[in-house]
Amino acid sequence: MEYIKYIDGGFSVIENLKVSGAREGKYGVTIIVSPNSTASAVFTNNKVVAAPVKYTKNVVKKGIVSAVFVNSGNANCFTGEQGLKDCETLVELLSKDLNIPKGEIAISSTGVIGREMPIDTISKVAYESISKLGNGPENSLAAARAIMTTDTFPKECAVEVTLTTGETVKIAGITKGSGMIAPNMGTMLSYIVTDAIIPAKEIKNALKQAADVSFNMIVVDGDESTNDTCLMMANGASGVEAVNDGKLDTNFQQALNCLCIDLAKKMARDGEGATKFIEANVGGARNLEDARLAAKSIISSSLFKSAVFGGDPNWGRIVSAIGYSGADLNPDIVTISVADDEEDVDLVRKGEILAFEDTPYLERAEKIMQSKNVIVNIDMGLGYGQATAWGCDLTYDYVKINAEYTT
Repeated sequence: MEYIKYIDGGFSVIENLKVSGAREGKYGVTIIVSPNSTASAVFTNNKVVAAPVKYTKNVVKKGIVSAVFVNSGNANCFTGEQGLKDCETLVELLSKDLNIPKGEIAISSTGVIGREMPIDTISKVAYESISKLGNGPENSLAAARAIMTTDTFPKECAVEVTLTTGETVKIAGITKGSGMIAPNMGTMLSYIVTDAIIPAKEIKNALKQAADVSFNMIVVDGDESTNDTCLMMANGASGVEAVNDGKLDTNFQQALNCLCIDLAKKMARDGEGATKFIEANVGGARNLEDARLAAKSIISSSLFKSAVFGGDPNWGRIVSAIGYSGADLNPDIVTISVADDEEDVDLVRKGEILAFEDTPYLERAEKIMQSKNVIVNIDMGLGYGQATAWGCDLTYDYVKINAEYTT
């Protein structure tokens, strides 16, 4: 899309924004300061909800967020009343030091569940992070690094979008997530800031749409976290209105979708222990919902993810996953193919099995399955619904990482 341009620098491309990150051992603190920003957020659907999620839900109800405090290394979840008190303590710290009203500060945590917050350590790292606040590319990268847990690399993205009015605005974001990634958001924290002027109500609608095609379409292991938060702020530094006649600019929505998809794919690529990236494209479904169900089911299948790890083009596991997804399926007309960055091959064409042993189809498919990027394409032959989901293979290292997570 010509009106969307990816740019370097992460958060540094947004004016009137300061960010930082600091770390001591496994404990990190990221701070984002964007005064008087309109804001909204989407959260986990887990019935066990971390204290910072409860706290931040109340903050974003008012529609204004001026700062965000994020810590890694401890989830502050299943910690009772003390967990909420710890949120208050950390918010108070930031409020006093930066002279920001407590009611305008959101808070997030990520890390081990069910452990009391090491408040002294987190506070110490917080002061260090505050002292490093700035607006350079290095500040954005430090902020992305400080929220990492089992992630192997920092995740940030920035885009410039030309609106339908001809004016330009920027959107930037960081995210973390590597394990406990499942539909309806995984153990992910994501923070997005734009320099456009957008009311909080429109941010909520836009963020929901973007999450539905990005963060809600990735799966690493099928476990849904207790702390998931995706928060978006609009500080209006550009002076450009992104909402006209009561409607959000369509180019802005598309750019936000692209930014969130980029961040989501980076999380899928960084799945715990992952060696391969999986993309599942479903077309010809009865409707959009069926397409999403089928695509997510494929990348959620432990059997198929294991097959990808082993380089096995086991199309039976693909069709089985579609079959139990809840989507309408007619096995007699479905087409299944696999592809990499260079070629694709049909395994099943309109219900006819092609990838028998000792056939060119199977040989080519086995070669494709050795690639770092494995693409599964499905044509259901039933309608016009289409959707894409992303994930990774299931490896020995995933089990090792999670077997030793708290020890």
